[in-house]
Amino acid sequence: MTAPIETTGADARPETVLEGAGRKEIEGRSLGRIAWTRFKRDKAAMAGGIVVVLLIITAVLSKPLQSLLGLDPNAFNQSLVDPVMLAPKGSLGGISWDHPLGVEPQTGRDILARILEGSWVSLVVAVGSTLLSVVIGVVMGVVAGFYGGWVDSFISRLMDTFLAFPLLLFAISISASLQGNAFGMEGLTLRIAVLIFVIGFFSWPYIGRIVRAQTLSLREREFVEAARSLGARGPFILFRELLPNLIAPILVYATLLIPTNILFEASLSFLGVGIAPPQASWGGMLTQAVDLYEVDPMFMVIPGMAIFITVLAFNLLGDGLRDALDPRGK
Repeated sequence: MTAPIETTGADARPETVLEGAGRKEIEGRSLGRIAWTRFKRDKAAMAGGIVVVLLIITAVLSKPLQSLLGLDPNAFNQSLVDPVMLAPKGSLGGISWDHPLGVEPQTGRDILARILEGSWVSLVVAVGSTLLSVVIGVVMGVVAGFYGGWVDSFISRLMDTFLAFPLLLFAISISASLQGNAFGMEGLTLRIAVLIFVIGFFSWPYIGRIVRAQTLSLREREFVEAARSLGARGPFILFRELLPNLIAPILVYATLLIPTNILFEASLSFLGVGIAPPQASWGGMLTQAVDLYEVDPMFMVIPGMAIFITVLAFNLLGDGLRDALDPRGK
């Protein structure tokens, strides 16, 4: 039952309120606020998001953190290694107050320093390659889904061609052939650029297919027809009507693609065609640990756990974003 609000003068309003509701106005919530409320209820996603934020901060501040803690990822500490067994002195890989994660066998380099140094490399390659694949995939997917016809057929066959490539073998061959100097770059800069290009350029068909399917559904919606009836042309509809409605699936897929690219970069470094020593990388540390895991198992466990925690955190964050932004898919 409702009752009118009896006010006079400038404050008079025709609205009605429910009896017993204290005559409070009903406040509307934006879609972003609703999504954030759903996301906060997912404890696993919140934990993943917190870990991701901490990882990003750690990667960005890796150099200052090393200076603050007095760590050098390439400093040899032979006095901390048994000269006969080549294993770190002490238990659990030489863990101590000075070396919280222990030291490497043979060299005695601080593992914490190398984990910090490798964090920014892994995230730069993963985020850079994800951005490249998202840009290409979104453009191709939207164009194919919106225009249809021969354009859709051509782009779809192009996607099938890229998906038919043996990506790992192709990445190994390209990374191995581009050594030394190329494209005005050399050393670490060249290797990071090559990894970003190889991983990102050959991964775009996955998100391209998702965006194409979403675009095929959206182009028949009423708001697109209304824009056409008002005289809007293709580019306007693409960028002002369709793309804003594709932000949610693009954001979710990009979040889930980052951990995949982290694993891919680690795999290439593990195979010796990714980041070259002495630059630290998590995959490179695992490569070195293969021959030394019997001497010091912790040397393999710690970089492996770094990769595991990072990938798990991004996956939890992506799952939470998917449920928050598209509750119908839960």
